[in-house]
Amino acid sequence: MQKIKLVLDRDYAIGAVDERIYSNFVEHLGRCVYGGIYEKGHPTSDEAGFRGDVKELVKKLNVPMIRYPGGNFVSGFCWEDSVGRDRPRRLDLAWLTTETNEVGLHEFYDWAREVGSQVMYAVNLGTGTPQAAKDVVEYCNHPGGSKYADMRIANGKKEPMGIRTFCLGNEMDGPWQMGQKTAYEYGRVASEAAKMMKWVDPAIELVACGSSSSQMPTFGEWELTMLSECYDNVDYVSLHRYYGNPDHNTEDFLASSMDLDEFIKIVASICDAVKGKKRSKKRLYLSFDEWNVWYHSLGQDEEIKRQRRWEPALPLLEDVYTFEDALLVGLMIITFLKNADRVKIACMAQLVNVIAPIMTRNGGPAWTQTTFWPLMQASSMGRGISLLPILSSPKADTKHYNDVPMVDAAATMDEQGNVTVFAVNRSLEEDAELLMDLRSFDKFAAAVHSVLHHEDLKAVNTEADPDNVRPKAVPIPVPGDGIDAVCLGKASWNVIQLKR
Repeated sequence: MQKIKLVLDRDYAIGAVDERIYSNFVEHLGRCVYGGIYEKGHPTSDEAGFRGDVKELVKKLNVPMIRYPGGNFVSGFCWEDSVGRDRPRRLDLAWLTTETNEVGLHEFYDWAREVGSQVMYAVNLGTGTPQAAKDVVEYCNHPGGSKYADMRIANGKKEPMGIRTFCLGNEMDGPWQMGQKTAYEYGRVASEAAKMMKWVDPAIELVACGSSSSQMPTFGEWELTMLSECYDNVDYVSLHRYYGNPDHNTEDFLASSMDLDEFIKIVASICDAVKGKKRSKKRLYLSFDEWNVWYHSLGQDEEIKRQRRWEPALPLLEDVYTFEDALLVGLMIITFLKNADRVKIACMAQLVNVIAPIMTRNGGPAWTQTTFWPLMQASSMGRGISLLPILSSPKADTKHYNDVPMVDAAATMDEQGNVTVFAVNRSLEEDAELLMDLRSFDKFAAAVHSVLHHEDLKAVNTEADPDNVRPKAVPIPVPGDGIDAVCLGKASWNVIQLKR
């Protein structure tokens, strides 16, 4: 058995955990909206057409904020299509489908509030303009007495929505994006849009588009150039990253979170370089507003778009997640917690059906995928202060990564002094004994250990067997004053709660 030592001290803090790192993403893509959160005539649907079974699962996820309405979709989207009574059907060039606009800004806002989430609204800076971006802020947040605020009131919502976080476009360096721009072009338009939006509502926060992937040839130079133009007017830089395991190399796949950590540190350093160049006193933070595992559905998606082009709500990006995918999701969450001083927003993409923790069948039930559990547990128990984990673990090399720790872990402490440790044992062959040195803490009164494990790395949850991969409670002794040991099974996600 491997011996792992974890030292935690209440005074060794990385930073406050912003609850928004447990956020999510709903795009008008595939069956995320139509057939996902919304399905008129479904046995559980409310009067507005939103599925009650999905709402209950979203509430269990405890999602603080949801990015909306895209994604690639937003780069060709006219927000005015989604409000009022007469809404046009539009061809969506992003996903080669038809958007009916049946669900729009008002409907989504009301639904988000019902499930306990704030809205993170993305504006179109692809085919859109700074003027349109300003107009939607006026529509959402201005009290009244102006064209767009009065339009909102006429559409049935007297009080301002008070949306506080806006994305300035989406992946604007990507050739797949409508209105693709150079870094300089984007930086200029983002700066002008940001100025106008904040003139309407100075309380809003704005997210500038970083490079759409760390694999882009312009990565780094994109951030440096665009931030040179818009740094003074924005608050966050976005990062997007998806991982896959098409070669079925699990060891290498589970090491991917090391790439994620490096990505975060590089972008943070570029933000600080621009800060220094401008002699600014403002610090930019990071919004990891798209992240997940995504590769299972890529082949079938191209065939669906070829055969059923322009149909509404095509079943796209419907990855069925394995147990090993859930392990990587846990490792990615651990990485966000270990960078809590800079990563303040993180949106798993997406919420329902589309590379999602929740799946549905039209007219049938909803169920949770394997990836639901690490996100739900972290969101429920990973609040407060992120503690600096001093971790000693054996290391190994994989195909693309060197010195990969066999165990990775993060820890949080809440206002009452309770400590939660999140840990993944990457080893596929060997259990690990986690020795916890809790030197600065008082005695704990209780301890709870939850384990997500399955002997089959490719195990999945299905409509017929929705609980195939599910956390289980494991008894552990109440910790004392010194070093306490907890067994981390091979290939497992672990949540250890230590309660005062």
